[in-house]
Amino acid sequence: IEEDMLVFAEVKTRMIDDSPRPADAVNEKKQQLIARGALHWLRLLHRPDLRFRFDIIEVIACVPPQVRHLRNAFELPSRLIY
Repeated sequence: IEEDMLVFAEVKTRMIDDSPRPADAVNEKKQQLIARGALHWLRLLHRPDLRFRFDIIEVIACVPPQVRHLRNAFELPSRLIY
């Protein structure tokens, strides 16, 4: 938890820094899957007041490795309710 916020992070790794970016793999279908899992976890916590967000962490496995943290990379899909 960061500053009273629960962060759900999807980590994507690529071997070289070329297109597409690792975050491009987190398409709408993947976002919905992540969000559904997050909502299930939140229900288990019984904390309806808990703030949360979805981040993506990109890792380029080169020398030296590159890491990009994309905060609030996507929102809860509108068809899902929290």
